[in-house]
Amino acid sequence: MKESTYTPVAFVYREIITEMMERGTSGKLFYFNQDGQLDEAVGKIIRLEELPAKGLFVTLDSALQIRIDRIITLYGQPGAAYDEYDAYANACWECKGE
Repeated sequence: MKESTYTPVAFVYREIITEMMERGTSGKLFYFNQDGQLDEAVGKIIRLEELPAKGLFVTLDSALQIRIDRIITLYGQPGAAYDEYDAYANACWECKGE
């Protein structure tokens, strides 16, 4: 599946990420992977960087890179993709395909 286009996020998410990096916080992140599937990772964010023509990414101490507009929760706090996940979770599955 082709990766979705980067969607700019509110500055507050950058602030949260920067704060977590400064604190050395480690924990679990839930995010949508490149296939649009729910995924999770555990670790500490060591870098926030912009990759040209791709968007803003965090890099974990495991070397995993996650685009910040695809993060659902970051160490228990809502991320930029939380509303998308919440809408998906609340969809009426019985109504689909009718």
